[in-house]
Amino acid sequence: QVQLVESGGGLVQAGGSLRLSCAASERTFGRYNMGWFRQAPGKARDFVAAISRSGGSTHYADSVKGRFTISRDNAKNTVYLQMNSLQPEDTAVYYCAADPYRWPYAYDYWGQGIQVTVSS
Repeated sequence: QVQLVESGGGLVQAGGSLRLSCAASERTFGRYNMGWFRQAPGKARDFVAAISRSGGSTHYADSVKGRFTISRDNAKNTVYLQMNSLQPEDTAVYYCAADPYRWPYAYDYWGQGIQVTVSS
């Protein structure tokens, strides 16, 4: 069972950037489709971005297209989310997710989440 640990969150001013990382315990990381989700206070968890096993396919929520970029390094067992032009509405807990078969919206394995706060 793959374990996922997010890092790179924090507080940033509007217009700024952050890069989230998600390190996986599984040496067969390349067999997992990966995704990022977020949950703002009082709201449901929403899809943000996904990347296929090889990294050849990506998918984004409309709200982040052109601002966020998902990527992966299978040699480092890590998936990234580069977030640019951050806005206060991007404030949320961000979760990394993995699944060996399904994508882009359904996943079996989840990280604990990491807080991202964007101040106006």
